[in-house]
Amino acid sequence: MPRKESVTEEMILNTAFEMAKNEGFENVTARKVSAAVGCSTQPIFRVYENMEGLLVAVYEKASQYFLDYFKEYDKSSLIPFGDLGLAYISFAKEEKNLFKLLFVSDFQKKKSMYELLNGNDGNVVREINLARQRNCKDPEGLFMKMWIFIHGAACMSLTGDYDLDNAQTSELLVASYAAFSR
Repeated sequence: MPRKESVTEEMILNTAFEMAKNEGFENVTARKVSAAVGCSTQPIFRVYENMEGLLVAVYEKASQYFLDYFKEYDKSSLIPFGDLGLAYISFAKEEKNLFKLLFVSDFQKKKSMYELLNGNDGNVVREINLARQRNCKDPEGLFMKMWIFIHGAACMSLTGDYDLDNAQTSELLVASYAAFSR
């Protein structure tokens, strides 16, 4: 009878993901993951062809984590791009390391920022269509202008230079929407 595997792919991936979340993606190494799991590096390379394979899996898990975060984020904004912007900025504040991995690093250029935000549910497309329904003349251009503000605010939160709460951020998003949609 074959020996039961005590270290699973799920254990390895979850450990590496938690390390990326808590310590930063750059600190996810085979030795650190194996030490945290309590094994040698052999099980990692039995499951993943190389370290790049594990890192890509961590990236994909982080991408899904962001989409789940947005899906569960309280949606109360009355303007297009408001909820997406609030969730994005909040994610940057709450999950700095994962935000850096997904939206600031150049680790995985197979997915653009737009693809990450849009996800499988069409988050960005839905917001662009909402702006179009509200008679915005250039909803794609509006998205770009709004997103420059939103991404800038999120990046400022990484350095501690953005200390506005959600109500203040929401007011800025409404003002930006009004200015950009003219």
